[in-house]
Amino acid sequence: MAPALVAAVIGICATGAVTLLTGFGEVAATAGGGAPKAMADSHSTLEADVVRIMNKTRAGAGCDPLAVDPRLDNAAEAHSRDMAQRDYFDHTTPEGITFRERIVNAGYANPATGENLAHGQRTAAEVMESWMASAGHRANILNCDFALVGIGLDEDGMYWTQDFGAL
Repeated sequence: MAPALVAAVIGICATGAVTLLTGFGEVAATAGGGAPKAMADSHSTLEADVVRIMNKTRAGAGCDPLAVDPRLDNAAEAHSRDMAQRDYFDHTTPEGITFRERIVNAGYANPATGENLAHGQRTAAEVMESWMASAGHRANILNCDFALVGIGLDEDGMYWTQDFGAL
């Protein structure tokens, strides 16, 4: 099966939690939203590599790095797992729950969000190359208004989810 991609974005301006922007391997903390999350403990090497590559790409475009937000991370991880377990590939679950609703249900209330999906790419470099070759995915990654990200990967089928949020 060939790798697949899907992108979505909701770009409503709003203010949200203050997040400390940190580099990978440190702690990303949020005020009013979840406990600090040690990225090295919470991500596979593949997910960590996506964050590293993505932030390097963003820096080249003049954007600040994205910090991993535990709420977005939980939403992304749960969606990747759900798609793998139930064999579907979409921003909306079979029950009609949208990516925005999943993100809100995970505790992230700021309405400025986006999501990238991919399926089948075996490495972080492959998935980032695929996303950057697609206008919608690229726009989410290089959206300098986004400051937060959650990365989910279910290696049983290689279902990738990136959930983005603004401050």
